[in-house]
Amino acid sequence: MDSIYQSIELLSKEKGIDTQIVLDAVKDAMLLAARKHFHTNENYEVDFDDRSGGLKLFAVKTVVETVADPATEMTLAEAQRTDAKAEVGSVLRFAKPGEALGRISAQTAKQVIFQKVREAERETIYREYADRVGELINTTVKRIEGLDLVVDLGKTEARLPKREQSRLESFSVGDRIRCVIKLVDKSSKGPGVVVSRADAELVKRLFEQEVPEIYDGTVVIKGCAREAGERTKIAVSSRDRDVDSVGACVGMKGMRVQSIIRELRGEKIDIIEFSEEPVQFATHALSPAKITRVTIINPEERHMEVIVDDSQLSLAIGKKGQNVRLAAKLLGWKIDIKSEEEKRQEVQGAIELLSTGAPVSILIEYGLAESVVDSLVKGDIGTVEKLGTMTPELLEALDGIDENAVSLIQQAINRYYGQEYAEEPQAEPAPADGEAESAPDGQAEADATMPVVSGTPEASGTIIESVEVEADAGSEGQAASLPEVEA
Repeated sequence: MDSIYQSIELLSKEKGIDTQIVLDAVKDAMLLAARKHFHTNENYEVDFDDRSGGLKLFAVKTVVETVADPATEMTLAEAQRTDAKAEVGSVLRFAKPGEALGRISAQTAKQVIFQKVREAERETIYREYADRVGELINTTVKRIEGLDLVVDLGKTEARLPKREQSRLESFSVGDRIRCVIKLVDKSSKGPGVVVSRADAELVKRLFEQEVPEIYDGTVVIKGCAREAGERTKIAVSSRDRDVDSVGACVGMKGMRVQSIIRELRGEKIDIIEFSEEPVQFATHALSPAKITRVTIINPEERHMEVIVDDSQLSLAIGKKGQNVRLAAKLLGWKIDIKSEEEKRQEVQGAIELLSTGAPVSILIEYGLAESVVDSLVKGDIGTVEKLGTMTPELLEALDGIDENAVSLIQQAINRYYGQEYAEEPQAEPAPADGEAESAPDGQAEADATMPVVSGTPEASGTIIESVEVEADAGSEGQAASLPEVEA
């Protein structure tokens, strides 16, 4: 025990942790070993002896008037035999032989010490690396564990899992590789630092090293989307009008970007000029495909539609959808890509739907009973538009249609077109004698001529106009192309 403090100092320096932490761990281990060895309920304390540099074990007892637990308490008379100044409430300590702990107790103490040291080591590693997530570091492959690599960071080890490796790369023990710190976990059993070669941050850090304009802030990386081993798209922007952001990243004769491509073992890199306008940014992001036009479908849900020439569709989508997938990740928008022919067919289908009319069965969604719809279909009324040309008398002449059904039909039609109609009295000449009974029929015919199923004139005009515009665009082949931007 005399040289234990020297061993603690050496262990602390080796692991890079505070000496007091190791000392406390040794004290805890010694207390645990003492309880196992002496098999008593005594209270123990361990003190460090400055003179000898060792640890001493003491049993602690409290002075009481009436002893309830002899292992932890003693009477005043017993206490005064040891210390004449003792009184009720005093705490006395009695030295215990630390050398008698035995081999098993010493082994238990060793395990506790190692556990405490590992916990302290993980805490130290966490404090050192937690603020360095995303930093580029140089490492050396130390060993291979299954599909994962364990790399040496100097003071500690880090794990490079298979999922964080590029499929183009393979390493052997002793290889020097550059990684980014992906995660720091102090609860992990193995190395608490996880590094990555597949993260998009690696590409960003490599560009910062290779491109001085990025390092000094003249050129800013706005976004990066990557599929490791396949392709990377990186968007850059310049704060100086005289500096070309894409050209700065490419370098003279492509030297800068080629250096990064070599580091990534031949992975393809698209350098894209960033734009605040989603349409313009999408045109750049989908390169090398040439975009015909971009339409924002829903700005709140960040949804857009991109139209390309038929010959550019496969290029815009990319191998297994990779190009559009990376572009969508880079933009943060949902992208629907269609060819001119697909869009033309879609517009043609919309025109045909307007000309033929919606099926009468759609009124079921607007509250019309299925039995009424079946009666209309049997009466050869297949579309909502044809239904709108029918007068109440003609409808009531159908099997299964009565006055109540006619009212339900009118309500369903009004809901279908999103508007409610109120009957307005019309100025009619006073009926002559004998015509009073025919007046209601005449009124019914007048009501039947109201545009019940034609929809809101403004809404119908808007729909037809938008379809005609798309149809014209389709008939002409394509709209004006957006300017092509090449990286």
